[in-house]
Amino acid sequence: MLRGLKALRRGFFGVGLAGSVAVAAVAIPVMHSQAAPHVQAATLAVAAGQQARTSQRPAPARTQRSAQPTRPATRPAPAPAQLPLTERMARSALEERIQELGRNFPGEVGIAVRDIETGYVAAWNGNRLFPQQSVSKFWVSLTALDAVDRGRLSLDRQVTVTRDDLTLFSQPIAQQVGADGFRTTIRDLMTRAITRSDNTANDVLLWQAGGPEAVRAFISRAGIENVRFGPGERLLQSQIAGVRWNQALSRGRAFYSARDAVPASTRRRLFENYIEDPIDGASPLGLTQGLAMLQRGELLSPASTRHMISTLRATRTGPNRLAGGLEAGWTIGHKTGTGQVLNGTQAGYNDIGIITSPDGRHYALAVMIGRVSVPLGVRMTLMNNVTRAAIQYHDARR
Repeated sequence: MLRGLKALRRGFFGVGLAGSVAVAAVAIPVMHSQAAPHVQAATLAVAAGQQARTSQRPAPARTQRSAQPTRPATRPAPAPAQLPLTERMARSALEERIQELGRNFPGEVGIAVRDIETGYVAAWNGNRLFPQQSVSKFWVSLTALDAVDRGRLSLDRQVTVTRDDLTLFSQPIAQQVGADGFRTTIRDLMTRAITRSDNTANDVLLWQAGGPEAVRAFISRAGIENVRFGPGERLLQSQIAGVRWNQALSRGRAFYSARDAVPASTRRRLFENYIEDPIDGASPLGLTQGLAMLQRGELLSPASTRHMISTLRATRTGPNRLAGGLEAGWTIGHKTGTGQVLNGTQAGYNDIGIITSPDGRHYALAVMIGRVSVPLGVRMTLMNNVTRAAIQYHDARR
Protein backbone atom coordinates (compact mmCIF):
# COMPACT_ATOMS: atom_id res chain seq x y z
CA MET A 1 0.00 0.00 0.00
CA LEU A 2 2.70 2.51 0.94
CA ARG A 3 4.65 1.68 -2.20
CA GLY A 4 1.54 2.37 -4.30
CA LEU A 5 0.93 5.70 -2.59
CA LYS A 6 4.51 6.81 -3.01
CA ALA A 7 4.49 5.85 -6.69
CA LEU A 8 1.31 7.83 -7.28
CA ARG A 9 2.61 10.89 -5.46
CA ARG A 10 6.02 10.86 -7.14
CA GLY A 11 4.38 10.80 -10.56
CA PHE A 12 7.41 9.17 -12.10
CA PHE A 13 5.49 8.06 -15.17
CA GLY A 14 4.79 11.65 -16.27
CA VAL A 15 4.85 13.19 -19.72
CA GLY A 16 7.32 16.05 -19.86
CA LEU A 17 6.22 17.97 -22.96
CA ALA A 18 4.22 21.16 -23.11
CA GLY A 19 2.32 22.89 -25.84
CA SER A 20 -0.84 24.77 -26.74
CA VAL A 21 -3.25 25.18 -29.64
CA ALA A 22 -6.20 27.44 -30.38
CA VAL A 23 -9.79 26.47 -31.28
CA ALA A 24 -12.24 28.25 -33.57
CA ALA A 25 -15.99 27.78 -33.07
CA VAL A 26 -17.80 27.38 -36.40
CA ALA A 27 -20.99 25.44 -37.18
CA ILE A 28 -20.84 22.29 -39.31
CA PRO A 29 -23.14 22.66 -42.36
CA VAL A 30 -25.27 19.72 -43.38
CA MET A 31 -24.22 17.77 -46.46
CA HIS A 32 -26.85 16.36 -48.86
CA SER A 33 -26.68 12.62 -49.33
CA GLN A 34 -26.99 10.74 -52.59
CA ALA A 35 -26.46 7.39 -50.89
CA ALA A 36 -28.73 4.53 -49.87
CA PRO A 37 -32.15 5.40 -48.32
CA HIS A 38 -31.03 4.81 -44.74
CA VAL A 39 -28.13 7.24 -45.26
CA GLN A 40 -30.50 9.81 -46.80
CA ALA A 41 -32.72 9.46 -43.76
CA ALA A 42 -29.77 10.11 -41.50
CA THR A 43 -28.89 13.23 -43.49
CA LEU A 44 -32.41 14.56 -43.08
CA ALA A 45 -32.20 13.83 -39.37
CA VAL A 46 -29.00 15.85 -39.12
CA ALA A 47 -30.47 18.66 -41.21
CA ALA A 48 -33.57 18.81 -39.07
CA GLY A 49 -31.60 18.50 -35.93
CA GLN A 50 -28.42 20.48 -35.71
CA GLN A 51 -30.24 21.70 -32.62
CA ALA A 52 -30.66 18.05 -31.65
CA ARG A 53 -26.99 18.01 -30.74
CA THR A 54 -28.06 19.52 -27.47
CA SER A 55 -31.18 17.35 -27.25
CA GLN A 56 -28.93 14.30 -27.62
CA ARG A 57 -27.78 14.96 -24.10
CA PRO A 58 -29.74 12.27 -22.30
CA ALA A 59 -32.59 12.98 -19.97
CA PRO A 60 -32.22 11.67 -16.45
CA ALA A 61 -35.22 9.37 -16.67
CA ARG A 62 -34.72 5.73 -17.64
CA THR A 63 -37.00 2.76 -18.14
CA GLN A 64 -36.72 -0.84 -17.04
CA ARG A 65 -37.33 -3.88 -19.26
CA SER A 66 -38.30 -7.41 -18.36
CA ALA A 67 -35.06 -8.85 -19.76
CA GLN A 68 -33.00 -6.66 -17.47
CA PRO A 69 -32.83 -7.19 -13.72
CA THR A 70 -33.93 -4.31 -11.54
CA ARG A 71 -31.05 -2.02 -10.79
CA PRO A 72 -29.80 -2.97 -7.32
CA ALA A 73 -30.23 -0.44 -4.57
CA THR A 74 -26.92 1.04 -3.47
CA ARG A 75 -25.97 2.41 -0.10
CA PRO A 76 -25.18 6.10 0.05
CA ALA A 77 -21.47 6.71 -0.42
CA PRO A 78 -19.76 7.43 2.87
CA ALA A 79 -18.58 10.97 3.52
CA PRO A 80 -14.83 11.39 2.87
CA ALA A 81 -14.19 11.85 6.60
CA GLN A 82 -15.77 8.43 7.27
CA LEU A 83 -13.47 6.61 4.88
CA PRO A 84 -10.44 4.68 6.17
CA LEU A 85 -7.21 6.65 6.14
CA THR A 86 -5.68 4.43 3.45
CA GLU A 87 -8.68 5.04 1.18
CA ARG A 88 -8.51 8.80 1.65
CA MET A 89 -4.79 8.85 0.97
CA ALA A 90 -5.19 6.67 -2.14
CA ARG A 91 -7.92 8.94 -3.53
CA SER A 92 -5.90 12.06 -2.86
CA ALA A 93 -2.86 10.58 -4.59
CA LEU A 94 -4.90 9.48 -7.61
CA GLU A 95 -6.52 12.88 -7.97
CA GLU A 96 -3.10 14.51 -7.79
CA ARG A 97 -1.73 12.19 -10.44
CA ILE A 98 -4.63 12.61 -12.88
CA GLN A 99 -4.42 16.39 -12.56
CA GLU A 100 -0.69 16.23 -13.23
CA LEU A 101 -1.11 14.05 -16.32
CA GLY A 102 -3.87 16.22 -17.77
CA ARG A 103 -2.10 19.50 -17.02
CA ASN A 104 1.23 18.42 -18.54
CA PHE A 105 -0.08 16.78 -21.71
CA PRO A 106 0.64 18.92 -24.82
CA GLY A 107 -2.83 18.69 -26.30
CA GLU A 108 -6.53 18.93 -25.46
CA VAL A 109 -7.36 15.94 -23.29
CA GLY A 110 -9.98 14.61 -20.92
CA ILE A 111 -9.32 11.82 -18.43
CA ALA A 112 -11.48 9.85 -16.02
CA VAL A 113 -10.72 6.93 -13.71
CA ARG A 114 -13.80 5.46 -12.03
CA ASP A 115 -13.76 2.85 -9.25
CA ILE A 116 -16.69 0.74 -10.40
CA GLU A 117 -17.33 -0.93 -7.05
CA THR A 118 -17.38 2.27 -4.97
CA GLY A 119 -18.38 4.84 -7.60
CA TYR A 120 -15.44 7.11 -6.76
CA VAL A 121 -14.03 8.97 -9.79
CA ALA A 122 -11.02 11.19 -10.45
CA ALA A 123 -11.05 13.31 -13.61
CA TRP A 124 -9.42 16.04 -15.67
CA ASN A 125 -11.79 17.93 -18.00
CA GLY A 126 -14.30 15.30 -16.96
CA ASN A 127 -17.43 17.04 -18.28
CA ARG A 128 -15.99 18.40 -21.51
CA LEU A 129 -17.23 16.86 -24.77
CA PHE A 130 -14.52 15.31 -26.96
CA PRO A 131 -14.85 13.69 -30.41
CA GLN A 132 -15.58 10.01 -29.93
CA GLN A 133 -14.83 8.75 -33.42
CA SER A 134 -14.83 4.93 -33.20
CA VAL A 135 -15.41 4.95 -29.45
CA SER A 136 -19.04 5.49 -30.50
CA LYS A 137 -19.11 1.89 -31.76
CA PHE A 138 -19.44 0.95 -28.09
CA TRP A 139 -22.92 2.54 -28.01
CA VAL A 140 -23.98 0.87 -31.27
CA SER A 141 -23.19 -2.59 -29.90
CA LEU A 142 -24.93 -1.82 -26.61
CA THR A 143 -28.04 -0.71 -28.52
CA ALA A 144 -27.98 -3.86 -30.65
CA LEU A 145 -27.72 -6.05 -27.54
CA ASP A 146 -30.54 -4.08 -25.94
CA ALA A 147 -32.62 -4.96 -29.01
CA VAL A 148 -31.64 -8.61 -28.50
CA ASP A 149 -32.81 -8.41 -24.88
CA ARG A 150 -36.13 -6.96 -26.02
CA GLY A 151 -36.64 -9.74 -28.57
CA ARG A 152 -36.35 -7.41 -31.55
CA LEU A 153 -33.04 -8.75 -32.81
CA SER A 154 -31.03 -11.97 -32.68
CA LEU A 155 -27.25 -12.30 -32.66
CA ASP A 156 -27.68 -15.13 -35.16
CA ARG A 157 -29.81 -13.14 -37.61
CA GLN A 158 -28.45 -13.47 -41.14
CA VAL A 159 -27.49 -10.20 -42.83
CA THR A 160 -26.17 -9.56 -46.34
CA VAL A 161 -23.61 -6.77 -46.62
CA THR A 162 -23.63 -5.29 -50.13
CA ARG A 163 -21.45 -2.80 -51.96
CA ASP A 164 -24.07 -0.15 -51.22
CA ASP A 165 -23.26 -0.64 -47.52
CA LEU A 166 -19.54 0.10 -47.84
CA THR A 167 -18.23 3.16 -46.00
CA LEU A 168 -14.69 4.56 -45.75
CA PHE A 169 -11.40 4.37 -43.89
CA SER A 170 -11.11 1.14 -41.86
CA GLN A 171 -13.42 -1.50 -43.36
CA PRO A 172 -11.68 -4.89 -43.59
CA ILE A 173 -15.04 -6.52 -44.36
CA ALA A 174 -14.99 -4.83 -47.78
CA GLN A 175 -12.52 -7.44 -49.00
CA GLN A 176 -15.25 -10.08 -48.61
CA VAL A 177 -18.08 -8.13 -50.26
CA GLY A 178 -18.41 -9.35 -53.84
CA ALA A 179 -21.01 -8.68 -56.53
CA ASP A 180 -23.55 -10.79 -54.64
CA GLY A 181 -22.64 -9.29 -51.27
CA PHE A 182 -21.34 -11.02 -48.15
CA ARG A 183 -23.61 -13.10 -45.93
CA THR A 184 -22.91 -12.87 -42.21
CA THR A 185 -24.61 -12.47 -38.82
CA ILE A 186 -25.31 -9.72 -36.30
CA ARG A 187 -22.85 -11.44 -33.96
CA ASP A 188 -20.08 -11.28 -36.56
CA LEU A 189 -20.79 -7.63 -37.40
CA MET A 190 -20.51 -6.71 -33.72
CA THR A 191 -17.23 -8.58 -33.34
CA ARG A 192 -15.76 -6.85 -36.39
CA ALA A 193 -17.00 -3.42 -35.28
CA ILE A 194 -15.57 -3.64 -31.75
CA THR A 195 -12.44 -5.75 -32.12
CA ARG A 196 -11.25 -4.43 -35.50
CA SER A 197 -13.10 -1.08 -35.59
CA ASP A 198 -14.63 -1.94 -38.95
CA ASN A 199 -16.68 1.05 -40.10
CA THR A 200 -18.86 -0.83 -42.58
CA ALA A 201 -19.64 -3.60 -40.09
CA ASN A 202 -20.57 -0.94 -37.56
CA ASP A 203 -22.81 1.02 -39.94
CA VAL A 204 -24.72 -2.13 -40.97
CA LEU A 205 -25.09 -3.07 -37.30
CA LEU A 206 -26.27 0.47 -36.53
CA TRP A 207 -29.14 0.26 -39.02
CA GLN A 208 -30.07 -3.27 -37.94
CA ALA A 209 -30.37 -1.90 -34.39
CA GLY A 210 -32.67 0.94 -35.46
CA GLY A 211 -30.35 3.73 -36.60
CA PRO A 212 -28.93 6.75 -34.76
CA GLU A 213 -32.21 7.59 -33.02
CA ALA A 214 -32.30 4.14 -31.44
CA VAL A 215 -28.80 4.67 -30.05
CA ARG A 216 -29.73 8.08 -28.68
CA ALA A 217 -32.87 6.63 -27.11
CA PHE A 218 -30.84 3.87 -25.45
CA ILE A 219 -28.37 6.37 -23.98
CA SER A 220 -31.25 8.52 -22.75
CA ARG A 221 -33.13 5.64 -21.12
CA ALA A 222 -29.97 4.60 -19.32
CA GLY A 223 -29.55 8.10 -17.88
CA ILE A 224 -25.98 8.40 -19.16
CA GLU A 225 -24.93 12.03 -19.14
CA ASN A 226 -22.98 14.11 -21.66
CA VAL A 227 -22.84 11.56 -24.46
CA ARG A 228 -23.95 12.39 -28.00
CA PHE A 229 -24.29 10.09 -30.99
CA GLY A 230 -23.68 11.21 -34.57
CA PRO A 231 -25.28 10.30 -37.92
CA GLY A 232 -23.17 7.23 -38.75
CA GLU A 233 -19.70 6.84 -40.22
CA ARG A 234 -20.27 8.01 -43.80
CA LEU A 235 -22.06 11.22 -42.96
CA LEU A 236 -19.91 12.03 -39.94
CA GLN A 237 -16.60 11.67 -41.75
CA SER A 238 -17.74 13.37 -44.94
CA GLN A 239 -19.15 16.35 -43.00
CA ILE A 240 -15.89 16.79 -41.11
CA ALA A 241 -14.04 16.86 -44.46
CA GLY A 242 -16.52 19.08 -46.32
CA VAL A 243 -17.40 16.34 -48.81
CA ARG A 244 -20.92 15.60 -50.06
CA TRP A 245 -21.33 11.86 -49.64
CA ASN A 246 -22.18 9.55 -52.53
CA GLN A 247 -21.63 5.82 -52.61
CA ALA A 248 -18.87 6.02 -55.23
CA LEU A 249 -16.67 7.53 -52.50
CA SER A 250 -16.54 4.15 -50.75
CA ARG A 251 -14.36 2.68 -53.52
CA GLY A 252 -10.58 2.84 -53.58
CA ARG A 253 -9.18 6.28 -52.80
CA ALA A 254 -12.18 8.20 -54.14
CA PHE A 255 -12.95 9.77 -50.77
CA TYR A 256 -9.38 10.97 -50.31
CA SER A 257 -9.40 12.57 -53.78
CA ALA A 258 -12.70 14.32 -53.06
CA ARG A 259 -11.41 15.54 -49.71
CA ASP A 260 -8.22 16.88 -51.29
CA ALA A 261 -10.36 18.94 -53.70
CA VAL A 262 -12.13 20.79 -50.87
CA PRO A 263 -10.75 24.34 -50.40
CA ALA A 264 -8.26 24.45 -47.55
CA SER A 265 -10.17 27.19 -45.74
CA THR A 266 -13.39 25.14 -45.81
CA ARG A 267 -11.66 22.04 -44.52
CA ARG A 268 -10.01 23.97 -41.73
CA ARG A 269 -13.27 25.65 -40.70
CA LEU A 270 -15.19 22.37 -40.53
CA PHE A 271 -12.34 20.55 -38.85
CA GLU A 272 -12.02 23.22 -36.15
CA ASN A 273 -15.75 23.31 -35.55
CA TYR A 274 -15.90 19.56 -35.16
CA ILE A 275 -13.26 19.61 -32.44
CA GLU A 276 -14.94 22.50 -30.65
CA ASP A 277 -18.51 21.13 -30.79
CA PRO A 278 -18.40 17.48 -31.89
CA ILE A 279 -21.69 16.07 -33.08
CA ASP A 280 -20.52 12.70 -31.69
CA GLY A 281 -19.02 14.25 -28.57
CA ALA A 282 -18.80 12.51 -25.22
CA SER A 283 -17.32 13.40 -21.85
CA PRO A 284 -14.85 11.21 -19.96
CA LEU A 285 -17.27 11.09 -17.02
CA GLY A 286 -20.16 10.04 -19.25
CA LEU A 287 -18.09 7.36 -20.92
CA THR A 288 -16.89 5.86 -17.64
CA GLN A 289 -20.44 6.04 -16.31
CA GLY A 290 -21.57 3.87 -19.23
CA LEU A 291 -18.69 1.44 -18.75
CA ALA A 292 -19.41 1.14 -15.03
CA MET A 293 -23.11 0.52 -15.63
CA LEU A 294 -22.24 -2.19 -18.14
CA GLN A 295 -19.90 -3.93 -15.70
CA ARG A 296 -22.48 -3.76 -12.91
CA GLY A 297 -25.15 -5.32 -15.13
CA GLU A 298 -27.35 -2.21 -15.19
CA LEU A 299 -27.62 -1.81 -18.99
CA LEU A 300 -28.25 -5.28 -20.40
CA SER A 301 -29.37 -8.77 -19.45
CA PRO A 302 -26.73 -11.00 -17.82
CA ALA A 303 -26.11 -12.89 -21.08
CA SER A 304 -25.77 -9.71 -23.14
CA THR A 305 -23.56 -8.14 -20.48
CA ARG A 306 -21.20 -11.10 -20.64
CA HIS A 307 -21.19 -10.99 -24.44
CA MET A 308 -20.37 -7.27 -24.56
CA ILE A 309 -17.57 -7.51 -22.01
CA SER A 310 -16.00 -10.52 -23.72
CA THR A 311 -16.15 -8.73 -27.07
CA LEU A 312 -14.42 -5.67 -25.62
CA ARG A 313 -11.72 -7.95 -24.18
CA ALA A 314 -11.06 -9.33 -27.68
CA THR A 315 -10.23 -5.89 -29.11
CA ARG A 316 -7.17 -5.94 -31.37
CA THR A 317 -6.79 -2.21 -32.00
CA GLY A 318 -4.69 0.06 -29.79
CA PRO A 319 -2.55 -2.52 -27.96
CA ASN A 320 -0.22 0.28 -26.82
CA ARG A 321 -2.90 2.69 -25.59
CA LEU A 322 -4.58 1.92 -22.26
CA ALA A 323 -3.55 -1.72 -22.53
CA GLY A 324 0.11 -0.71 -22.66
CA GLY A 325 0.07 0.24 -18.98
CA LEU A 326 -1.23 -3.07 -17.62
CA GLU A 327 0.73 -5.07 -15.07
CA ALA A 328 0.90 -8.86 -14.74
CA GLY A 329 -2.45 -10.39 -13.83
CA TRP A 330 -4.51 -7.38 -14.97
CA THR A 331 -6.88 -7.57 -17.96
CA ILE A 332 -8.68 -5.01 -20.12
CA GLY A 333 -11.71 -4.74 -22.37
CA HIS A 334 -11.62 -1.55 -24.41
CA LYS A 335 -12.63 0.43 -27.50
CA THR A 336 -10.37 2.83 -29.35
CA GLY A 337 -11.17 5.85 -31.51
CA THR A 338 -9.00 7.64 -34.07
CA GLY A 339 -10.00 10.78 -36.00
CA GLN A 340 -9.00 12.49 -39.21
CA VAL A 341 -5.76 14.42 -39.57
CA LEU A 342 -5.41 17.88 -41.10
CA ASN A 343 -1.97 19.42 -41.56
CA GLY A 344 -0.47 17.30 -38.80
CA THR A 345 -3.27 17.86 -36.27
CA GLN A 346 -5.57 14.99 -35.33
CA ALA A 347 -9.19 15.38 -34.22
CA GLY A 348 -9.74 12.53 -31.80
CA TYR A 349 -7.30 9.97 -30.44
CA ASN A 350 -9.01 7.96 -27.73
CA ASP A 351 -9.34 4.80 -25.71
CA ILE A 352 -11.95 3.77 -23.15
CA GLY A 353 -12.12 0.52 -21.24
CA ILE A 354 -12.57 -1.54 -18.11
CA ILE A 355 -9.47 -2.89 -16.39
CA THR A 356 -9.78 -5.78 -13.94
CA SER A 357 -7.36 -6.53 -11.12
CA PRO A 358 -6.07 -10.00 -10.25
CA ASP A 359 -8.38 -9.95 -7.21
CA GLY A 360 -11.44 -9.06 -9.28
CA ARG A 361 -11.95 -5.32 -8.81
CA HIS A 362 -12.91 -3.19 -11.80
CA TYR A 363 -12.00 0.33 -12.92
CA ALA A 364 -13.47 2.25 -15.86
CA LEU A 365 -10.97 4.43 -17.73
CA ALA A 366 -11.38 7.04 -20.44
CA VAL A 367 -8.67 9.07 -22.17
CA MET A 368 -10.11 11.38 -24.82
CA ILE A 369 -7.74 13.54 -26.86
CA GLY A 370 -9.64 16.15 -28.86
CA ARG A 371 -6.80 17.90 -30.63
CA VAL A 372 -3.23 16.78 -30.81
CA SER A 373 -0.15 17.03 -33.00
CA VAL A 374 2.53 15.41 -30.82
CA PRO A 375 3.94 12.00 -31.83
CA LEU A 376 1.93 8.84 -31.23
CA GLY A 377 4.42 7.70 -28.59
CA VAL A 378 3.60 10.69 -26.40
CA ARG A 379 -0.13 10.00 -26.63
CA MET A 380 0.33 6.33 -25.86
CA THR A 381 2.56 7.16 -22.90
CA LEU A 382 -0.22 9.30 -21.46
CA MET A 383 -2.69 6.44 -21.80
CA ASN A 384 -0.22 3.97 -20.28
CA ASN A 385 0.23 6.33 -17.35
CA VAL A 386 -3.51 6.62 -16.71
CA THR A 387 -3.73 2.84 -16.51
CA ARG A 388 -0.72 2.73 -14.18
CA ALA A 389 -2.26 5.41 -11.97
CA ALA A 390 -5.44 3.33 -11.62
CA ILE A 391 -3.40 0.24 -10.75
CA GLN A 392 -1.37 2.13 -8.17
CA TYR A 393 -4.59 3.50 -6.67
CA HIS A 394 -5.84 -0.08 -6.38
CA ASP A 395 -2.63 -1.20 -4.69
CA ALA A 396 -2.59 1.77 -2.31
CA ARG A 397 -6.10 1.24 -0.97
CA ARG A 398 -5.61 -2.40 0.02
